[in-house]
Amino acid sequence: MLVLIVALVAPVYLVLVVAYGASPWATDVGYAPLQPVAYSHRLHAGELGIDCRYCHTTVNQAACAAIPPTQTCINCHSREYGIRKGSEKLLPLRAAFYGSEAAGSAGRPTPWVRVHDLPDYAYFDHSAHVNRGVGCVECHGRVDRMDVVYQAKPLSMGWCLECHRNPGPRLRPLDQITNMTWEGQAGPGFDPLKQFNIRSADYLQNCSTCHR
Repeated sequence: MLVLIVALVAPVYLVLVVAYGASPWATDVGYAPLQPVAYSHRLHAGELGIDCRYCHTTVNQAACAAIPPTQTCINCHSREYGIRKGSEKLLPLRAAFYGSEAAGSAGRPTPWVRVHDLPDYAYFDHSAHVNRGVGCVECHGRVDRMDVVYQAKPLSMGWCLECHRNPGPRLRPLDQITNMTWEGQAGPGFDPLKQFNIRSADYLQNCSTCHR
């Protein structure tokens, strides 16, 4: 009797597990944590056209994209001469930067909450992708339309493999990496696989490429 129950329940259980693993609940699609400062990517990256690399300075140099230090924000929003210097939304930012020198609390980092966070067992290098023509929008979505940044893509293994199996259509010239509206209008003779020396699909799909 027990064997019969297991035989009936096991397939259903496996289907549910696989379905849950691919669902937004497991992949965190839509995850939008509350940030310490009401920073709008729609305003800064969209309306003002600030390049992603102004804040995420190491995205084309290191594995990590870098979370901007408070000083980067103060470059525009200083309490003396900065843009919107009287805005209450910027109080947490200025409190972190100026703090109290007497109490030794000045120059603190802004405690940004990470939105995109891959598992520790998956190796991902931003520079390896950015320097080979993978645009920011491919993984992060249209952040230039987001007041509150959220995870737009599943970032699952299956989702990554879709690109690794056929990366060509998702690659662009390096001067268009941060362009959120680019639609594949590369110049004549643009061959991304050859230009960026993209390795074979067999290598890109090898387990050791991402699990080291």
